[in-house]
Amino acid sequence: MTPAARVEAAIQLLDLIIAAARDQGPAADTIIAGWLKARRYAGSQDRRAIRDLVYDAVRLCGERPASGRAAMLALAAVRPGLADLFDGSQHGPSPVAAGEAAAAPGLAPDWLTPLLAHVDIAALLARAPLDLRVNRLKTDRAAAMRALGAGEPTPFSSDGLRLDPPVAVEAQPAFRDGWIEVQDEGSQLIAALVDARPGMRVADLCAGAAGKTLAMAMAMQNKGKLLACDVSAPRLAGAAKRLARAGVDNAETHLLVPGDRWAKRRAGGFDRVLVDAPCTGTGTWRRNPDARTRTAETDLAELLMKQREILDTSAQLVRPGGRLIYATCSLLPEEDELQVEAFLERHPAFRPVPLERAWAEAGLPGAPPCPGPWMALSPAAHGTDGFFAAVLERGA
Repeated sequence: MTPAARVEAAIQLLDLIIAAARDQGPAADTIIAGWLKARRYAGSQDRRAIRDLVYDAVRLCGERPASGRAAMLALAAVRPGLADLFDGSQHGPSPVAAGEAAAAPGLAPDWLTPLLAHVDIAALLARAPLDLRVNRLKTDRAAAMRALGAGEPTPFSSDGLRLDPPVAVEAQPAFRDGWIEVQDEGSQLIAALVDARPGMRVADLCAGAAGKTLAMAMAMQNKGKLLACDVSAPRLAGAAKRLARAGVDNAETHLLVPGDRWAKRRAGGFDRVLVDAPCTGTGTWRRNPDARTRTAETDLAELLMKQREILDTSAQLVRPGGRLIYATCSLLPEEDELQVEAFLERHPAFRPVPLERAWAEAGLPGAPPCPGPWMALSPAAHGTDGFFAAVLERGA
């Protein structure tokens, strides 16, 4: 494919993504994968170039510009040479008409911009590397690097590998054999701060696909009891497959349903409870750029209430002397520091564990990446996705 043909292909894909966003259809990555699968004539370099153009345009414009062409013209406004490919050549986009060229839009929805005043938003929209976590139940980092023939150690997590540019990890024998898992370094650090140890009873209350459950099982050396809970049966089914591939045998899953009295029956029964709370996901925009326009201002209010409810339920589960770890992939103080401070006012039996102490007790190398009392990571400052974590200890 010519460079101009790649641009036209990206425009067609963007039109599909815009329509899906309007109709609450599939996410951008699903649309891109299906579109490319149906076009076998596109070589690997063509596919990569088209995918990069689409994601760069989505990062810049969100999902709802007027059209795919408008989004690509906005990208052309900030990328030298791209406008020259609107040349009317065969399979390429038609020339730019007078007055048609678009200026680059704002980088965040208007309602979110003031809430992100403390954030380098441009870094949130840059391309992300691929981070992996090495599974010490089966191998070590050096052996995993040899098997992959790529990667370098992550700066903070002792189990992390970073691949930049990314590779097709799922095609690697090391992935199929459970040696490695795809997991951002920031997510790895949250799991490490839980400080789950062999023989403990640990609950992952919003486990999702169990990325942090897997990391905690590894830290527990498959000894003790680990419970992965979620409200989604499909997510838990996927979690069970990942746990089996990783060689985890001390974990089980539990589907949370409305009216479930499970938490009351397990009150005070856990040494550690991790709450990886549902949130706006502002810290993951570089991996999910279309998420910027899928969250409305009303959604934030609903999420804040849900986080509060989950925290209050989780507090019941922690034994005296145990710990509750609250985490999000958000950069909004309303979902992070302010949520924790409000929890501590409602639950005076809990007190914060300073990050420096929690970091050392978890056996993480060196000094924490940021000053305490909380861990607050960002792409600009740490090279990870945006994550927040607070370690809260219940008094004896």
